[in-house]
Amino acid sequence: MSNNCIYVNWDGHKVKLTWIPTNKLPPLDKVTSVHSICIKGHKVLLVKIKGRGFNHPGGHVDEGETPEQALHREVLEEGYVKGDCEYLGMIEVNQAENPMYDPNGKYPKIGYQLFYSMNITECLPFNRENESISRIWVEPSEVPYVINDHNLVHLILNVALEKRLKT
Repeated sequence: MSNNCIYVNWDGHKVKLTWIPTNKLPPLDKVTSVHSICIKGHKVLLVKIKGRGFNHPGGHVDEGETPEQALHREVLEEGYVKGDCEYLGMIEVNQAENPMYDPNGKYPKIGYQLFYSMNITECLPFNRENESISRIWVEPSEVPYVINDHNLVHLILNVALEKRLKT
């Protein structure tokens, strides 16, 4: 199995995750969430959401929103930042091997989490008005010690940092 593909256990559900670096979007009805690697200077923004640990800002696409509109909304709601974003690719979330998959549930059997990189242009006061309770700025090398998530998140961070170096 390549390092772009892993299996995770999400609340007892065996799910296959595959990182797909691309500039093409999947069918929008299969997009389950959007996420951003937010960078200001040489630091990465991480947010702590109630009931969860630290992670990159992101969330679900609301009805009538484009993925990019949802991304800007989520980053503002969770991190209180604004900026310019660039699409990096997607994680395919495949539940074909999940014996607990519910075809009548909230998520498709194969869905997609879209990932962007954001160059932060404006940092607003952190008001804790939404679900985030804290934001921190960390060195990129420290992110794996702060985020307790699957390894693809760290791979995507490296993709974002490499793209930033090229500009």
